[in-house]
Amino acid sequence: MKTQLITFDLDGTLFDTAPEIALAVNRALEAHGLAPVSLDTVIGYIGNGTRELMRQVLASHGLEAQITLDEMMPVFDTHYDATAGTTATPYPGVAAALARLRAAGMRMAVVTNKDHRFAQRLIERAGFAPYFDVVLGGDSLPDKKPHPAPILYCLERLDVPMDSAAHLGDSRTDVQSARRAGVAAWAVPYGYNHGAPIAQAYPDRVFASIAEMADHVLPPN
Repeated sequence: MKTQLITFDLDGTLFDTAPEIALAVNRALEAHGLAPVSLDTVIGYIGNGTRELMRQVLASHGLEAQITLDEMMPVFDTHYDATAGTTATPYPGVAAALARLRAAGMRMAVVTNKDHRFAQRLIERAGFAPYFDVVLGGDSLPDKKPHPAPILYCLERLDVPMDSAAHLGDSRTDVQSARRAGVAAWAVPYGYNHGAPIAQAYPDRVFASIAEMADHVLPPN
């Protein structure tokens, strides 16, 4: 196999997490007497971590004058701690594809901007922990995506050269991070990507599913 390592984004790539994130956002807003926002609004802001998500919610709805981000985040974190992993589900075919990849000896890692504790919770509840050699959250290193550092960390930790690795995500943030790290930029079309088609980010390849990606990298039976 030419591809020895695949690093995966989490939200919008492996898991549909938007509903439980939106629930935490709206509970935090409600706690401050503020009106809720729609699921589509939250989906448009997913990808750069929860602090940036809440900053965009407050800014785009003119709420910055009513509450600061530093005041909002502890409330959001409390509510997300209660909702994370409660409704998030792996996308169809993800579990079987990860099992196939692991059985074939593929090295795999998660590189997400979600806080590590929440990412780890989703992975463990889905039974995916044995598949991943490394799990990096947005708070695991000093820099997060689209900075290349998380992917470069995985390459070094697992001793895999750049030309034998790919990063698979659902957003322009993932494509940018892969490009900056010097690995193949792969994408799926069904995620969040700030409301825009992933093709507009010009990834190297777009796979309809994780299963299709596995078919691409694994040798035929």
